Amino acid sequence: MSKPIIAIVGRPNVGKSTLFNALAGEKISIVKDTPGVTRDRIYADVTWLNYHFTLIDTGGIEPDSGDLLLSHMRGQAEIAMETADVIIFLTDVRQGLVDADYQVADMLRRSGKPIVLAVNKVDNYEFYNLGLGTPFPVSANSKIGFGDLLDEVLVHCNPQDADEKEDERPRVAIIGKPNAGKSSLINKLLGEDRLIVSDIAGTTRDAIDTTVKRNGKEYVFIDTAGLRKKARVKEDIERYSVIRTVAAVERCDVAILVIDAEEGITEQDAKIAGIAHERGKGMIIAVNKWDLIEKNDKTIYKFTNQVREVLSYMSYAELVFISAKTGQRLPKIFDVLDMVIENHALRVQTGVLNEILTEAVAMKQPPSDKGKRLKLYYITQVSVKPPTFVVFINDRQLMHFSYTRYLENQIRNTFGFRGTPIHIIARERKER
Repeated sequence: MSKPIIAIVGRPNVGKSTLFNALAGEKISIVKDTPGVTRDRIYADVTWLNYHFTLIDTGGIEPDSGDLLLSHMRGQAEIAMETADVIIFLTDVRQGLVDADYQVADMLRRSGKPIVLAVNKVDNYEFYNLGLGTPFPVSANSKIGFGDLLDEVLVHCNPQDADEKEDERPRVAIIGKPNAGKSSLINKLLGEDRLIVSDIAGTTRDAIDTTVKRNGKEYVFIDTAGLRKKARVKEDIERYSVIRTVAAVERCDVAILVIDAEEGITEQDAKIAGIAHERGKGMIIAVNKWDLIEKNDKTIYKFTNQVREVLSYMSYAELVFISAKTGQRLPKIFDVLDMVIENHALRVQTGVLNEILTEAVAMKQPPSDKGKRLKLYYITQVSVKPPTFVVFINDRQLMHFSYTRYLENQIRNTFGFRGTPIHIIARERKER
């Protein structure tokens, strides 16, 4: 089951960013920086007590003058309404209750999503007038009132019904920047090849889940294309694509990142790919519009090297060059997809793993520091999706990143694991 998505909405200067950063702080959260991934503070993975959720900062709702007022506010509110499971509406007692608060409250109320009203700095009964229930007083700077606020938020995050059968069909998210060709890819796969079975209304995030059947096998495609409202400024476009990606990736097994071949790999592509990488999803990179590129015998190698360099942290990702417009190489996507799905759920026997570990240690001596050498006792696989391994060692401080990467490479050399990240966790064990 995917983590709930909680969005913070509010006008500028109400302390929204301060609240976001405080909730994502080290005392109550898990926020990991992955080497090579450009982090974007639009979202953070947070742990409160035993609950895990994704927190999203939707940006300040900027009241402007004239006709732009409602359009700016509506654009930001729609991000929260379409993406989140629960919305925290943050107001500021020092600024008091203003017309913009009423307008935003009306839009949020019509969304049908659970709304938790938070008043920053101090309690004030004036905010009952918004009609959104009891205001929760918080102080973003002093980190006061978070417990009651989050307890109320989590009341609205209903767990999955125990009687509900889990859908075991592989779920595939089509992600990427706007205009990279995501819609064209989906339409080509479904239209010309006549693979579509049915269109199903999606989750509370209003995504469209499409069931696709090919060679007797069903897939569920999560389409994030076409859901973006036209944003007024570039920042909103990038913010929206990142937030949309978080929502889709949370629910998928494999992500297909669509890149525009004419534009080339960009920093925004790296941000979007990083979201799937951090969450341990299988990854396919589809370079679209390949039919529009003038080519020679070195073009594909040059483009491959460029993609691998920018996305160096995910060298495992499978790369395909396609044209959604002409249908070039689209059947190959399903062949690669089946391989990645299988590798993402692959389990390796413990005995075989320890043979690999013994050979790896024999070929490359573990590092040492101040006369103490790293000892590796045992390795076992503890989970799949992604494949996750625990290696028992004598001292975690001696387990350098480079040696962990070396072990990963040895495992990959034997089993491949193409298209999927693998995680290696080091745990200390007392010497006997």
